[in-house]
Amino acid sequence: MTTALWIVAVLMIVVGVAGTVLPALPGVIFVFGGILLAAWIGDFTVISGWTVGLAAVLAAIGFAVDYVAQLVSAQRAGATPLGIAGAAVGTVVGVFTGLIGLLFMPLIGAAVGEFIAHRDALRAGKVGVATWVGLLVGAVLKLAIVFTMVGIFIAALII
Repeated sequence: MTTALWIVAVLMIVVGVAGTVLPALPGVIFVFGGILLAAWIGDFTVISGWTVGLAAVLAAIGFAVDYVAQLVSAQRAGATPLGIAGAAVGTVVGVFTGLIGLLFMPLIGAAVGEFIAHRDALRAGKVGVATWVGLLVGAVLKLAIVFTMVGIFIAALII
């Protein structure tokens, strides 16, 4: 039974790393869940409660970064609620349209939402690009946090 639980824990971490770049999966939460499960399997002796606590803090930061980076960049560009909603819709549509859609649909969604709100193509383009940059910055930061979590997990196993 322990082996099956370890397989589940490792699979959760692997799926979490993949989910860091795929918006449909809560990657940071999966990685944290895998670390928590692994700690629980060993009764928090191999992977201590402090390690799990640090992973929880990093998971909370990673979860927040995903939304804050995109929202802040959109707001700094002067996005309206329609522009922000368009970016969210674009992100969801991008999940179903492959890698290119995943990369560019949030930009298109934000631009379309902003264009509907103001009928100004230049402003819509500016907000779309700003939202897209925020999405990319958030993804890079989230990826760094996830790899830090995985590194701490591996270090806890080795040390």
